Amino acid sequence: MKAPTTRARVPLGRIAAWAVLVVAVVATVFPFYWMVRTALTPAADLYSDATGLLPEHPTMINFLRVLGLTSRQEARAAGGSGAKVDFLRYLLNSFVYCGLITVIQTQCCAMAGYAFARLRFPGRDLVFGVLIAALMVPPIFTLLPNFVLVKSLGWLNSFAGMVAPSVLMTPFAVFFLRQFFLSIPREIEEAATLDGVGGWGMFWRVVLPMSRGPLLTIGLTTAVWSWKDFLWPLLTGREEETRVLTVALGIFQQQAPNVQPDWTGLMAGSTLTVLPVLVLLVFLGRRLVESLNFTGIK
Repeated sequence: MKAPTTRARVPLGRIAAWAVLVVAVVATVFPFYWMVRTALTPAADLYSDATGLLPEHPTMINFLRVLGLTSRQEARAAGGSGAKVDFLRYLLNSFVYCGLITVIQTQCCAMAGYAFARLRFPGRDLVFGVLIAALMVPPIFTLLPNFVLVKSLGWLNSFAGMVAPSVLMTPFAVFFLRQFFLSIPREIEEAATLDGVGGWGMFWRVVLPMSRGPLLTIGLTTAVWSWKDFLWPLLTGREEETRVLTVALGIFQQQAPNVQPDWTGLMAGSTLTVLPVLVLLVFLGRRLVESLNFTGIK
């Protein structure tokens, strides 16, 4: 007699978890998809073709006119205002702004975190408490004092003034790196000391190579934050020499002579603006996860 086969039951909780995960992924990805879909839609079809998941007449004209590869007449015929965005110049400005903040801030936060974790000096805990208390201060409260300071220094419309308030350190990054440095066994540093490694050598040659995961995490979050920053660059870098992409897209929207904004051109510019960060996450995301998994092994 053949034994009855039993079917493996899928737990209801697992099904619910996968359903929630799918809904969360769709809710996260859909705005980006709709931005790309709008960028590929002709301006004439923007409202008549507003319900389909794919544009009926996809076109690259919106990307071409944002990049300045079309004439003024072609741009107006495509539904734009004829205004051009010096995309490559603003892209370079964004790279300079983002790169300066990311590299210098990550390095300064690493040095500060290591100092709070390992060095002994008077008032260390008090200073660290004040630094952590700064997490409760909304950034908007420091916007006006920073602007007045930068203006008094004569640094408006310069990269020095744009990166000055953010280039040294942030409380969260210092706290995050300090907690990781505290988890490094002291025996490793004691062994390095026996080999004749000094204070600076300990930090640069021993601690930093072991901290690639946390440093990469802080670097990526700082890069994404500075890349999408709008308000501070708008206040301090409105000139052509220092204008970043986020500010340029805002000005591009204001240049439309019509009552309604140039949505197709704006979405094309937004798509091009997102691509560098997306490429960065694609190439470094897996390495980030692997580094964090490795550093998390005890």
